[in-house]
Amino acid sequence: MLHSRLLRYIDEIARSGSIRAAGEKLHIAPSAINKHLLQLEEEIGEPLFERLPRGLRPTPAGEILLAHVRKTILEYRQVEAEIRDLKTLQKGEVIIATVTGLASGIASTAATNFCASHPHIQISIRVMSTREIADALISGEADLGLGFNLPPSPQLESLWEMDTSLGAVISTKHALARMESIPLAFCTSYPLIFADRSMLMHGIVADTFAEAGLDVEPAFRTNSIETMKRLAAASEGIAFLSRFDIAEEHRQELLTYRQIRDRAFSKNALSLVRREKHGHGLASLLLAEEIMSVLGAMSG
Repeated sequence: MLHSRLLRYIDEIARSGSIRAAGEKLHIAPSAINKHLLQLEEEIGEPLFERLPRGLRPTPAGEILLAHVRKTILEYRQVEAEIRDLKTLQKGEVIIATVTGLASGIASTAATNFCASHPHIQISIRVMSTREIADALISGEADLGLGFNLPPSPQLESLWEMDTSLGAVISTKHALARMESIPLAFCTSYPLIFADRSMLMHGIVADTFAEAGLDVEPAFRTNSIETMKRLAAASEGIAFLSRFDIAEEHRQELLTYRQIRDRAFSKNALSLVRREKHGHGLASLLLAEEIMSVLGAMSG
């Protein structure tokens, strides 16, 4: 660091109130510190400290210099931290905990983009339930969590959140695909694909049909989003998912998303979270930015 010793000397003299105390703190001979101080005062042409009976006190010129010194020390420490972070981009692993639909779409797209710029960082995408995502973050087993309706916790920090309403997910060849939005009653003429009761999504969908006075019995039930998507792509069936769940299938023109025209499903919040007050490496933060970029492009 340029002039690092002198900056530390000036800062410590002001903090300690004397050259002797500063020398003890820095393990430097007081005479050496005094020599550097006198040389600096001669170069500036102004005394930097008042010599008082009980120690030293910064002069107005000293206060100005001291503010610069402390700002420089702080900025240098930040530079050191950034340099250390750069080293972490040479190797390491970032773990994303997410659900199946997001793993094959948003998470994999963001990971691919990230690895193109940082090929030495290994990305692990782990598929979990909503509760397992939160637990993995809190325990430190995952760096980032991406999921729907994640339980609130003071130990988790939200980086991005959006209400991603459920809608009808159908094959691009489906008879209803020509409609921009679909009345809920129209769905009852086709095989329905529901999440099973183990998934929060089941209640959102079942309650909406019940509130609309529609008595339905789904043709398929599953706890797998991937299975829901496959069933919808291969038949006249209708699944109820968010547009984010089918990002990859939409890109491949296998599935499309249509809003329900006359009935809104209850809130379905998609969140990107990390553990609160946890030392996060630069790699995980950059990957989080990449995920948010993909999410922003889809929601824009």
